[in-house]
Amino acid sequence: MAVIAALGFALGGAPARAEENFGPPELIAAAKAEGRLVFYTANFAEVEQQVIKEFNKRFPEIKVEMVRAPGGQLITRVKTEAAAGKLIADVVDHSDRALMLPLADLFQDYAPPNAADYNPDAQISPKLWPRATLVWSIAYNTELVKDPPKSWRDLTKAEYDKQTGQVFAASGGTTWTRTMFERQVLGEDYWAKQAATHPVLYPSGAPMSDALVRGEIAMGPLLYNAIYPKQKDGAPIKIFFAPEGAPVNPYATGIPKTAAHPNAAKLFLNWCMSREGQTFMIKELGNLTSLREPPVYPEGFDPTVVKVWYPNFDQYVKLHEPWVDDWNKTYGYRQ
Repeated sequence: MAVIAALGFALGGAPARAEENFGPPELIAAAKAEGRLVFYTANFAEVEQQVIKEFNKRFPEIKVEMVRAPGGQLITRVKTEAAAGKLIADVVDHSDRALMLPLADLFQDYAPPNAADYNPDAQISPKLWPRATLVWSIAYNTELVKDPPKSWRDLTKAEYDKQTGQVFAASGGTTWTRTMFERQVLGEDYWAKQAATHPVLYPSGAPMSDALVRGEIAMGPLLYNAIYPKQKDGAPIKIFFAPEGAPVNPYATGIPKTAAHPNAAKLFLNWCMSREGQTFMIKELGNLTSLREPPVYPEGFDPTVVKVWYPNFDQYVKLHEPWVDDWNKTYGYRQ
């Protein structure tokens, strides 16, 4: 990957700021000539609209047409379109790397100019990149909680009975990452202890974060990017990263071999993977990053105190079905 990254820089010679960060002049010119790309994503539409808007500040000539669908539906759409020879996506972006890996052959060889700067633990294929990296936090409503939790294990306290929320384990790759972390880092009895507090279960972080703001629950684990915007908007919310660790979920993002606008796709991904793109997603959206040396950290994240936790990918795949079944039984959840 380092060779690819070095080659990309060499092609640009000693470029100006845009070429240095985002690719050689020939790529940028070709991308502007194509003028558009189709972007499939499983992420929240509102979040990605902000990313597209920021990208267009740098490259206003390129229109990004977003197609957003929930994780399972998006994978089904990609498979169906590819089988029919009609995959229209120029970029596919998904939160569950286990669902993307079997599709790796659909994607072309690609590496951003700064490929060597990325943590290899975040990547499952040379063709698929951690464009976004989401991180779990703990949030609480300051109007309801006067003695707030200070750790993951505090969420098992009997005094918080019927006050917490949980996104159920089967909801997607990000939640499965949190579920693995709880059992592997906090202990095999953590689920039972937490379930004993009778948490309210939610299908995703969006309704849970809304419930937290409304005061229907008082606290719980949430993806930072799901709750941080509400805090920014003035909701009575405090968010912290617990000392036992911060589980992260890198996305898998790639460019299909059939992309009709491959240069625009590469430029879009180059920008997203650049320090500029990652900085925007950290500061404005509440992401983390899989760069080895983050340009910034989310508000309140102290890397000297909180260790980032990446799931072992083999275990991420193999343990999913039996552990989700165990989680469902422990929490009394039936699909």
